[in-house]
Amino acid sequence: MRQFLLFITIIAVGLLFIARLFYLQIYNSSGHNLYEDNAIRKVYDYPKRGFVYDRNGELLVANQPSYDVMVIPREVEPLDTLEFCELLKIDKSQFIKKYEKARHYSPRLPSVFVSHLSKEDYAVLQEKMRKFHGFYIQKRSLRDYETTIGANVLGDIGEVNHSDIRRDPYYKMGDLKGKQGVEASYEKTLRGVKGIKFIQKDRFNKNIGPYKGGKFDTIPEQGKDITITIDAQLQAYGELLMQNKRGGIIAIEPATGEILSMVAAPTYDPNLLVGRDRSKNFTKLYNDSIAKPLFNRSLQGVYEPGSPFKLMNALIALQEDVITPEETVTCYAGYKYGNRFMKCHCHRGTRNDMVGGIQRSCNAYFANTYRKILDKTGNASKGIDTWSKHAQSFGLGNFLNNDLYVGQKGRIPDRAYYKNIYPNTFYSTYTLSNAIGQGEVATTPIQLANMAAAIANRGYYFTPHIIKNIEGETLPEQFTQPKYTTIDRENFEPVIEGMLQVYKKGTAASLQIKDIDICGKTGTVENFVKIDSVKTQLTDHSIFLAFAPKNNPKIAIAVFVENGYWGSRFAGRIASLMIEKHIKGHTTRKDMEDWLLRHTLENEYAKPFSGESFGINGYTTLQVVEEQEYYRLKKELNRINKAES
Repeated sequence: MRQFLLFITIIAVGLLFIARLFYLQIYNSSGHNLYEDNAIRKVYDYPKRGFVYDRNGELLVANQPSYDVMVIPREVEPLDTLEFCELLKIDKSQFIKKYEKARHYSPRLPSVFVSHLSKEDYAVLQEKMRKFHGFYIQKRSLRDYETTIGANVLGDIGEVNHSDIRRDPYYKMGDLKGKQGVEASYEKTLRGVKGIKFIQKDRFNKNIGPYKGGKFDTIPEQGKDITITIDAQLQAYGELLMQNKRGGIIAIEPATGEILSMVAAPTYDPNLLVGRDRSKNFTKLYNDSIAKPLFNRSLQGVYEPGSPFKLMNALIALQEDVITPEETVTCYAGYKYGNRFMKCHCHRGTRNDMVGGIQRSCNAYFANTYRKILDKTGNASKGIDTWSKHAQSFGLGNFLNNDLYVGQKGRIPDRAYYKNIYPNTFYSTYTLSNAIGQGEVATTPIQLANMAAAIANRGYYFTPHIIKNIEGETLPEQFTQPKYTTIDRENFEPVIEGMLQVYKKGTAASLQIKDIDICGKTGTVENFVKIDSVKTQLTDHSIFLAFAPKNNPKIAIAVFVENGYWGSRFAGRIASLMIEKHIKGHTTRKDMEDWLLRHTLENEYAKPFSGESFGINGYTTLQVVEEQEYYRLKKELNRINKAES
């Protein structure tokens, strides 16, 4: 038996090897193992990203061909580095840095060596690539922005980083993905699915053809086209009116929650973040810590809402039955509580009911109203929680659960928020600034625009969203189901009447638009910052909230202009023109239009650095733009009007 032992052992080992080879080559020749096989080269075929259209079918984002030089470090052979660098328009130090980065990522996997070759550079390099072993050219699509507007809306695409790859194995080093805006929010929809080809290599590492005749190859699936809710012409008009200013505009269609315009100022041309100069341009924009063009003020800017928040206090007071629309409050140029005095610009002795209080923006009226809400049960701690819950039902103080890539919660305080400051006793007078939309209340432009939409709808809103249609899909229910506030429908009418009177004979009387009943509310918010550790008051912010027309409203809008003096000066003019542009398709108030184009706030933004005095309450002369800049803006206005017609 011992004489057969060696023979049996050899036979058994042979059978094991045969079984293992059968398993690997026949039974388990799956795509998964192909990715790990060093004898097979993986070549990705990138799909075209989906196109982006505005609500009227205007093409905003398309594609253009791009060529990347790829490297597989372990396959690189000695080469003429000087010639290669000249072809790629890089120096030797850059060559070494890029090669080491690729080798560190993976010696055997392809990495982008130089991205975004021009067609001309590609044509020259293609003829000589055979000389540079280990390098090859990968064709893919770059974005081609067919417009210069909406950078904060559209966003951009950029190369993935290690964190992206860890989060989603779909991506490989050198892949592109949406980084901001719609490109990021709808990345999986727009990107499509990569195809892949498996190329068999011989023992000399040379390509010998498709692996198993291309049996495991896949073709790319093109990204889906999407239509967004933005009106490109309204967006362009809003961005023009915000030139030389900082702030945000959000316009919403109340009946659907569709965002008609989302302006963040200052802005930039989205084409700056395309191609080989993307990194340089992004760094320049990112490092602008003063103007902050990458900061989306319409979604991320958190401001005290000011007087527009008085509308909320009026609605809550009516719902809690602590005041009637007819009840009056006498204003003595302000409101005295304890040893403090809240000023008001109403004439001494003015008697305001609710409509008059909104029309004249009376601080005394709303201080009295706010106290009645909190003191209804004799317990201000319970009162402020009730007040907070009503306000939050309008989408304030939290994320709106929309499809926008960035945002801020804002702030609607409750008793828990004040617990550290007032741990024991709590009275309504402690937080009286909330009565006029200052103090601890904070909102973003999109939250305030959504509040305007809820008022326009008399008690409900649709989640504001940017997507209108996805090729072959239906919209999620979160965008089509109404969200109801805690305020009964009948309580909106006196508030809306007050907003109408703001335009008829109140703080926005000079902003009327013929044949459109606009309901609005001006806001002027004190603006404090720390300069050299000293709390300093800057020029007030200009805020405006409105919807129109009064019945069957088509647009709700919020405008924030930083350092804009008072509500009707900048924000009110912009809101009125945007409303008319949307409803009529053109504007008739050329006087307001021209005034906005001529005046700049850049001098106000420079004052913290120049040491000039600030325009508190507007007692300074506004700066006028230079004639050359004015004519540039007029030319752009004519282009927008021509495109609209």
